[in-house]
Amino acid sequence: MILSGKKIAEHINNDIIIEPYNEKQLNPNSYNLKLHDELLIYNKTPLDMKLENQTTKIIIPEKGLLLEPGKLYLGRTLEYTKTKKFVPMLEGRSSIGRLGMFVHITAGFGDVGFEGFWTLEIFVVQPLVIYPNVEICQIYFHTIDGDYEEYKSGKYQANRGIQPSYLYKDFLKK
Repeated sequence: MILSGKKIAEHINNDIIIEPYNEKQLNPNSYNLKLHDELLIYNKTPLDMKLENQTTKIIIPEKGLLLEPGKLYLGRTLEYTKTKKFVPMLEGRSSIGRLGMFVHITAGFGDVGFEGFWTLEIFVVQPLVIYPNVEICQIYFHTIDGDYEEYKSGKYQANRGIQPSYLYKDFLKK
C-alpha cells in the first residue's frame, strides 16, 4: 500500500524524516522534493564499471543552466530523507517529464532504512534550462509486509551529497 499524503504528514518527524519539510510540498499520496544547486558530471567517457570514474562539480546559477542531450548529470535533492518503517520510492514529476527530463534512469527504488539525499540521474532528450530549488521529483512511501532487515550499505547510506557510482567497490570484494 502507498501512504496517502495525510498519512505521510502523520508520520513526519517519527517514522518519516524530511529535512527541510514544507507542508506546501505535500501531495495526495507523495511529497515533492527540490533540486539542489549542485551537479556532478563525469570527466571522460567511456566510463568503466571497474574504475572510480572521476567527476567535476557544477553549480546551477539562479539564472539557470542549459543541460545538453546525450549527457548524464548527477544531481541531488535539497531534502534529506530517512525512514525506518517504509519503503521510499522516487519518481519525476509529470511537469518535468513533459519537458523531456528524466530524474532517474533506474534508481527510483529505496530500501527500508535508507537515509540521505537522493542522487538524481538527470538526462534530457532536448536542450533544457534548469534552475536550483525547483520541485523536481516526488517521494512516496510503501508499507512493507513481513520481517525485514534495515538497509545498511557502506556505499550510499547516510550520504552528505551527490553520490557517483560506487559499483567499482563491488569488484574490489572479489
